[in-house]
Amino acid sequence: MCGLTAIFSYGGAARPVDASELTRINAHMMARGPDGDGLWMAGDGLAGLAHRRLAIIDPGPGGAQPMCLDGDDGSPRLVITYNGEIYNFRQLRDELIAAGRDIRTHSDTEVLLHLYDRDGPEMVRRLRGMFAFAIYDASNRTIFLARDPFGIKPLYYADDGETIRVASQVKALRAGGAIADTPDAAGHAGFFLLGYVPEPHTMLKAVKSLPAGATMRIEAGSAPKIEQYFRIGDQLQRPEARLAPGEMAARLRDALGDSVRHHLVSDVPVGVFLSAGLDSATITALAAEVSGASLDTMTLRFDEMTGTPGDEAPLAEQIAGQYGTRHQTRRVSGAEFHDHIDKVLAAMDQPSVDGVNTYFVAKEASALGLKVALSGVGGDELFGGYESFRQIPAYVGALGWMPGLPALGAAFRVLSAPIMSRLTSPKYASLFEYSGGYGAAYLLRRGLYLPWELPQVMDAEMARDGVAELNLLERLENSAAGIGGPRDKVSALELGWYMRNQLLRDADWAGMAHSLEIRTPLVDATLFGRLGGIGASKGQMADTPARPLPGEVRNRRKTGFYVPIREWLSGEGGAAHAGERGLRGWARFLYAHAPAA
Repeated sequence: MCGLTAIFSYGGAARPVDASELTRINAHMMARGPDGDGLWMAGDGLAGLAHRRLAIIDPGPGGAQPMCLDGDDGSPRLVITYNGEIYNFRQLRDELIAAGRDIRTHSDTEVLLHLYDRDGPEMVRRLRGMFAFAIYDASNRTIFLARDPFGIKPLYYADDGETIRVASQVKALRAGGAIADTPDAAGHAGFFLLGYVPEPHTMLKAVKSLPAGATMRIEAGSAPKIEQYFRIGDQLQRPEARLAPGEMAARLRDALGDSVRHHLVSDVPVGVFLSAGLDSATITALAAEVSGASLDTMTLRFDEMTGTPGDEAPLAEQIAGQYGTRHQTRRVSGAEFHDHIDKVLAAMDQPSVDGVNTYFVAKEASALGLKVALSGVGGDELFGGYESFRQIPAYVGALGWMPGLPALGAAFRVLSAPIMSRLTSPKYASLFEYSGGYGAAYLLRRGLYLPWELPQVMDAEMARDGVAELNLLERLENSAAGIGGPRDKVSALELGWYMRNQLLRDADWAGMAHSLEIRTPLVDATLFGRLGGIGASKGQMADTPARPLPGEVRNRRKTGFYVPIREWLSGEGGAAHAGERGLRGWARFLYAHAPAA
C-alpha cells in the first residue's frame, strides 16, 4: 500500500515536467508510505514518476520504487510506480521465471513490470489483487495506467490535453500547484445526493477518477484511450444452475477459504477488524484456520453505546475467544472524536458521510504495530445482507407497473413535501416518483438527499447544473439493466455505487491516514467470478468455517454498525449542529469544513 505520482507531457508543446511539482505531490502522500520515497525523471525531461512506500511484500531495498526494467543498452525502458498488492504474484513470478525471465527480487512490483513487458495491457486480466499503477515505456513514450476491478485502490488524474498528472489522492494533485480550484458541479451535487462523490467525478472540475476495472493508455502526440476490462454486470448476467445445498456449501467454503488465504499473503503481520457481524466473524474464523493463534483482532466500542444492543464489543470478544485471536477492544468517546476531527477532515480526500469508524479502528491497528488488516466490506453486497435487497424490489413490484408514475409522483411530491418534511423524512414525499425502476428505487432507498432538495443545502445554480451533468437516474438504471433477477439487480447497484464509491474509498483514506493497508477478502474478482449470481445467503456464508460461529452471533439480527456522529456533533464543540438529523447534519458539516481539496 503506497502512494503513486506520475506526470507525462504527451502533447505537441513538449513542456518539461517540473520535478519540484512531482516532489510536492509525492510529499503530500507521506502517510501513505512512511517507509521510503523515490523519484525518477526521463532523460528527455517529459515524464516523471514518484512513489511513497509502505513496505509489506519484500520490505527490503529490492522492492523500492519507482522500479525500472532496463533495455539492452542498460538504460531504463519500463518504469513503474504502483499502489496495492497482487495476491497471486508468486504464481506469476514462477511462471515468468519458467519462461526465461530474469527476476531478481521477491516483490510483486517487479512481476508487474515483466508481465507488462510480455503481455502489454492484457496483463491486467492475470492479476488478482487491489492495485493502481502507472507504467512508463521510454522506448515509445507511452504511459499505461490501470486500476483493479472493483476500484479498491484509487487513481486520480488531471489532463489538460498537453500534460497528464496522476496521483493516489485528489488533495495531492492540488498540492502540486498546477491544478485549478474550479469546482465540479456534478461532484458537489453527487455528494449531497449520495453521501459520497460518485466516480468519475471529484469535487474539482480538473480532476477525474479512472473508473474501477479500467485502463488508460496515452502515447505521445495522441489522445488518451480508456478501456473497461471488468464490469460487475457481466458476472451477474451468467445463467447459473440451481445448486444443491451440499454443492453450495462446498463451493462457498472453497471459494471463501481461497480468498482469505490469498489476502493473508504478506511479509508483515496481518490483523482483522472484528465486529459482531457475520462478515468479519466469518473472515476471522477462516483466517484463524490458516494463522492459528498468531492472528490479531480489534473492535471499537463507543461510550454512548455501552450496555445497549448496539454495543458490539461483548460479542466480538466472544468471537475472538472462540478462535483464539489476540484481541483488543478500543474505546472511542465524543471527546476523542472532537480531539481528532481536524485530523479526520485532513485525511478525508473527498467528503464522505461514512468512514469515521474505520479511521479510529485503523488508528488502533496501527498503534498495535500492524501494517495490514482484513475487513468484512463486501459481504452484504455479495450475499444480499442489506434491507435494500428486500425493499427495492418491493417498491418496484408494488408501484413500478403503473404508467406515468414518475410524473404523477412528482405532482404528489410537490403537494405533500411541506407536510412530510414536518412529520417525517421528506424522502417519503417521493415514494411514487422514485418507484418506477430499480435505479430510481435505489436512489430513494440510498439517497441522502433527493434532487429536488439540493437547492436547500447548496448553491441553486450549481445544484441544477450538477444534477444535469451527473445524470444520476439514467446511470443507476443502466447499472441494473440487462441483469435478470431482482436480487442481482440490487447487488449490481450496491457493489457499483455504495461499496465502490464509499466503503472502499473510506477504507483507503482512513487506513492510509495511519499507514495501514486494509484488505477486503469479500471484494475479490476471482471470488466474485465463482460466487456472483448464485444467490448464496449471509447465513450460508457464515456456515463455512470448520469451527462454527457462536450461536449468539450466528442468530443475531443484523443491526448495522452505528457510529454516534449525531450525538458527538450535538455535544461540546458541536452545538451549532444540534438538531440536525443524523447523516444529513454530518454531510452539511463536512461540506462546510472539509472541501475535497
